[in-house]
This record gives sequence, structure tokens and C-alpha cells, in this order.
Amino acid sequence: MSPDGLLGKTDAPAPEEFVGRSDRAVLLGFATDAATEATLREGLAGILPTAPDIRRANIRQAMTALQHGTAPTTLIIDVSGEAQPLGALEDLSQVVEPDVNVLVIGDRQDMDFYRRITRGLGVREYLFKPLTAEMVARHFGPALGGRSEPGNVLRGGRVIAVVGARAGSGASTVASNLAWYLGALANRHTLLLDADLQTGTAALMLGMQAGPALRAGLETPDRLDELYVGRAVQAASPRLDVLASEGPLDEHFRYCTGATETLLDLLQRRYNFIVVDLPIGNSPMLRVLREHAHQSIVVLDPSLPAIRDTLRIVALATGPRQVRRPLIVLNRAGTPGGFSKSQVEEALQMPADIIIPDIGRRAREAELSGKPAVAARGPMRDAIAEIALRTATVRPTAVRGRFLQRIFG
Repeated sequence: MSPDGLLGKTDAPAPEEFVGRSDRAVLLGFATDAATEATLREGLAGILPTAPDIRRANIRQAMTALQHGTAPTTLIIDVSGEAQPLGALEDLSQVVEPDVNVLVIGDRQDMDFYRRITRGLGVREYLFKPLTAEMVARHFGPALGGRSEPGNVLRGGRVIAVVGARAGSGASTVASNLAWYLGALANRHTLLLDADLQTGTAALMLGMQAGPALRAGLETPDRLDELYVGRAVQAASPRLDVLASEGPLDEHFRYCTGATETLLDLLQRRYNFIVVDLPIGNSPMLRVLREHAHQSIVVLDPSLPAIRDTLRIVALATGPRQVRRPLIVLNRAGTPGGFSKSQVEEALQMPADIIIPDIGRRAREAELSGKPAVAARGPMRDAIAEIALRTATVRPTAVRGRFLQRIFG
């Protein structure tokens, strides 16, 4: 192993004996637990032509296996639970060839550890647990030839599009609760954007009234600037704003080309997360919002029409910023007369990522009061917390209970 670290010198040519070797696997991964193993498989699915080879082993067991076989082009190694992870990675450097592309998973969150293994040992990337499939696809995918997000100096401003498979599936409920969770509970600068300019209900679910500013800005984009956006949004909490319009049903929306791109650029400079309640449609505005989303969420209820339309939505081409398939959320699971979870998954031929049980009266009470169901502990908050983790990498530990008490007393 080269003294320059796990990867050797990044500007040095690969050793002659490794060039063109056909016996090397593209990827070999080792995970210490079932959850990490499953997340790696999901996050890397579709990036490789075949299913990723992920095995259950710690770093010491992985080294033993690598000593008796050929190292892959890219190696994923899990150092969780290792008392001396730096020493273990040093030992690994004596086992694998200098040109192996090493990706590391661990349970340490400190920046010093990250710098020491990436700058000192030459590790390509490091992620700490708990992992999400979106994290794996976004950070590990490029090392395997997968899509990466276009270069952008804006590190925040992630756009999360929530799409309902059918009208009434609950997409607006999920979007408003997710935005409230990120802004009011996780204390992140968040905007809820309702893209239905005539019959949208996302603002209503937060006790807000839609105004004319969003529609006016999209019709006359030369008016759009930071001052305009600041006046157009309405504050639902100190770190949650709402941007929505409710135009007359008999008026034609005069959309101006390029307006949505201008608006998104301004919003991404202002917010960490933009949650878009995105109706199904193929208008220029909706296409731009769909293509600029970093992650899509498809919400369906347990009905046959919703299952059919979910398949159609998933089949749509995703934008360049999306590194994984849409997140599938089965809403109102257990509704009398609806399909069971297993029946839905069998029809979709894929698992539902998140299950939201039918909370019946509590959901209706939340809509009438303008206080999201996620404000109270229960199955809705648990489901939204999982969505926030998978789409925004916001962990439940970031939620601040005292902030909730300050809002609702």
C-alpha cells in the first residue's frame, strides 16, 4: 500500500498491473448491520448494471476477506463500533491496492475525523449513520459513475416536490406537515410553496390565506427580486414561510417563460428547504418545478386509481438533480375498503417507503384548526420524521420540543 493513503497519489497513474484488469468487481461493500446493508442496496440500485454486492461484516472481517481475494474498483467499508477506526483504516491500507476507491461509513460525526480520513488517508467520501438511500445515492453514487447534482455554490435550498397520485390522496397534507416539521420543529429555514394557483389547499392547512403575489410574480417576472419575495411570503412560524396564490377559477393564468427559474433561484438563496405541493400536470411551470426538485415524493391512498397513477408518475423522467427514484408514501393505510399494504406493494412491484396510517378524525380536526397533525406526537409525526430523514437528512434528534411549546403554549 502506498504511503500516500488508501487511494495513493490522486494524480499518479494507476499501477500497470491494474490497468484493464477484468477480474475486478466494480463494487464490494461491507456493512455491520442489516439496516445499513438495506440502505446501501436501495441507494445504489439503478446506478450499477447489476445489484450491488453488499456483505455483512465489520472492517476486521472485511480485511480477512480481502486478503484472500481481489480488491474491487470501489470498496465500501463500515467502521462503526470500531474502537480505533483510524488504526483499522491504516491496517486496511496494507491490504488493498493503491488505486482502490474507498468509501467509508461510520458512527462518528466530528469534523476532525472526517478531515483525517479524507485528507490524511485518501478516503473518497465518508458518511455517518443513520444513513438514508438519498444520502448514499447523492454522495456515493458519483464514485460509481452515477449522476451527481450540478455544481452549485448554494449548499442549502433543497427542493422537495410532493406529488399526489390522485386528487384527495393527501399530498397537501403531507407537504404542509413536512414543511411544518422542518421549519417549526427542526428549526430550519423552510418555505412551503403551493404550485396550485387556483385550488391549492396547503396554505389553508397551516391556517394561512393565499395572496396574489405568487401568481403576479410568475406573470411578470421582472418584478421578482429579494424584496418582492420577502413581501410575498407569509410567516407561519419564525422559520416557516408560506407562498401561495388563489386565483379566480374563470381567469387564465398568463405564465411568463423563465419566471419559475427566477423564483426558485431567489428562494434557494433564502431557505434551506423548499417543500413544493406539486399538482399533476404538464404546464411549463409544473415541468420546471419537477425538473428542479432534488427529491420527489409520491403520495397515494390504498385505491386502484391511485396505484395506477403512481406507476405512471414513477415512470416519468426525473430531473438532473434527482439521484434516486421518488419516495413512495402510502397514506391512509388501513382505510376501510382500501387495499392492504401487501396488496398495494404487489401491484406497484415495489415497496412503499413510508406508511401513514389512517388517523381519521384527527386529520380533519387538524385541517379545521390550522394546526398540523405533526404538532402532536403520534403516527403522523413518526411518518413525517422518517420522510424528513430520507429527503432532507434531518434526524429526529434535531427536533426541539421546547420550540413547539413556545408556539402552542
